[in-house]
Amino acid sequence: GIADYKHIDNNGGIQWPYLGHEEQNERRLFEDGKYYRPNQKALFCFEAPRDNPENTSENFPFVLLTGRGSASQWHTETRTSKSEILRKLYPKDTWVEMHPSDAANKNLNEGDWLTLRSPRGSMRARAKLVRGTQKGTLFVGMHDKTTNLLTYPAFDPYSKQPNYKHCAVCIES
Repeated sequence: GIADYKHIDNNGGIQWPYLGHEEQNERRLFEDGKYYRPNQKALFCFEAPRDNPENTSENFPFVLLTGRGSASQWHTETRTSKSEILRKLYPKDTWVEMHPSDAANKNLNEGDWLTLRSPRGSMRARAKLVRGTQKGTLFVGMHDKTTNLLTYPAFDPYSKQPNYKHCAVCIES
């Protein structure tokens, strides 16, 4: 506690990876420059960016982007939700960030409940009006497990990681 947090304050935050003390003896993955391949070299894949897997339409006119909602939440809260301290730091309700003009077009005000719907599912959230959000684009934290009910089930062909970042949705008040 005290020596770590004092170090953080004195140095203006933590840079990742945090090495701590010089005598710290921690194994770093690939620090020797050898990778798990026959020639022990890294393999980089270069290709043109792909189109988004789902475009907006008349029925689903908004782009929904997902990402980290707050600094106290990670992933789908499988661990952070177990921490009483972290639970106190993040919002109780799920919020959807939207440009004020998009909210006005739907007769929505800050804090109003709405339903986001995609071709796969729906979720409830409160409107959060943010001028920095691009018109026609909505943002929801990825931490609420219902968020992934909306997203398109695309996967990166190399890492097999899911692309839960972009899909087409509509708003219902």
